[in-house]
Amino acid sequence: MPITQAFIASVPPGPAQAAATAARSLALSDTNLSDTNLSDSGATSALHRLVLTQLDDDQAQELVSIPLEGKSAMADHMVIASGRSTRQVAAMAQKLAEAIKAAGFGPVRLEGLPAADWVLIDAGDVVVHLFRPEVRSFYNLERMWSFEGSEAASGRA
Repeated sequence: MPITQAFIASVPPGPAQAAATAARSLALSDTNLSDTNLSDSGATSALHRLVLTQLDDDQAQELVSIPLEGKSAMADHMVIASGRSTRQVAAMAQKLAEAIKAAGFGPVRLEGLPAADWVLIDAGDVVVHLFRPEVRSFYNLERMWSFEGSEAASGRA
């Protein structure tokens, strides 16, 4: 679904509108691609950047992005991050889901929100796992999804 000016105007002012405007500008910069697959890749890249930016703005800890393109049919990117408490994990998940929807990438599926120890956000080509630190160290998804010869891009928020 393309992002239109009418859609952006309909979003209430605040962080959601800023995210929608940023996503539209990212999508416009990627629309110069003529091949449909390359355009899909541009939309995926814009979604990935939106997820990373939103999590950084929400002060997610130990932010890691694992590229899955060509290695898994499930998604192109897996993003893993931690929150300091169940309340922060739940707030980050809800805010991220709203920002993705407001940016025109469609609704996302959320799992694990009531307990908020581990929340899975399925945004299609980008899958996000938000954890409390103790739960994250127990499951250690980074090690499970690391591939020989590839490095996961990590950063500290």
